Amino acid sequence: MMNLAINDHRLTKPGSQNAALRDYDSVRRAIAFISEHWRTQPTIEAMADAASVTPDELHHLFRRWAGLTPKGFMQALTLDHAKSLLKGSASVLDAALDSGLSGPGRLHDLFVTHEAMSPGEWKNGGAGMTMRYGFHPCPFGTALVIATNRGLAGLAFADPGDEASALADMRSRWPNAGYVEDRDGTAALAQRIFDTRLWRPDQPLRVVLIGTDFEVRVWETLLKIPMGCALSYSDIASRISAPKAQRAVGAAIGKNPVSFVVPCHRALGKDGKLTGYHWGVTRKQAMIGWEAGQVGLQ
Repeated sequence: MMNLAINDHRLTKPGSQNAALRDYDSVRRAIAFISEHWRTQPTIEAMADAASVTPDELHHLFRRWAGLTPKGFMQALTLDHAKSLLKGSASVLDAALDSGLSGPGRLHDLFVTHEAMSPGEWKNGGAGMTMRYGFHPCPFGTALVIATNRGLAGLAFADPGDEASALADMRSRWPNAGYVEDRDGTAALAQRIFDTRLWRPDQPLRVVLIGTDFEVRVWETLLKIPMGCALSYSDIASRISAPKAQRAVGAAIGKNPVSFVVPCHRALGKDGKLTGYHWGVTRKQAMIGWEAGQVGLQ
């Protein structure tokens, strides 16, 4: 397996958070530059300049972080290529992109098991529940991990300085729950989420889905999309036997409280566009590229 940044145990080493955030910031700026200029096929020097690092630094950072080169990442994220992969009425987007990747990954869907809370638990806004939370560095910036005694209940993301806003956003979903900061207690859970060496089907990550019946059905459908593939909103609507509910499906995807693990980033527009993402389109692109690298390692 490639030596990804997350595999350097940065989640558990004291004082490593700043370095992880600097790495993510460099990658984030490079991704933004590539996304804006992909039509001109910019050089590695131009990408590195946009990220304020040297070409060698950017090359090694991408290889370590995503498992592929900046050029491969650029190819994987071009919207034009995404459109060309749409297959007629099925509109299933294979993420076997120009970097030579092929076949859907099975790591993610074997790694996750889930249960839905009762409608009553959702309606009372989490009353009587205790949510433990902590902020942790991850391949996509800072991750906000929220857990209950039944499993992972929330996963959000923030750029430096936006942690309070991310927490407020998640608290608004279950306003009557109690919240306790517990970084040490959520660190191991954060590592299980992002370290693929810990993705084991015999020890699945338990996820608790808290939402309406319709939202939970949408989120369960997202969990069935293999890593390295994507579906359009209309496909997802059809799969839950509500083909005319594309807007409602989009709203439910936007409310997904367990980002990345419940992979709302694998939902695309009908024409293959990487449509809006609650935690930023650049981060959505980064997740797709990261997963492309993981599939290539299988």
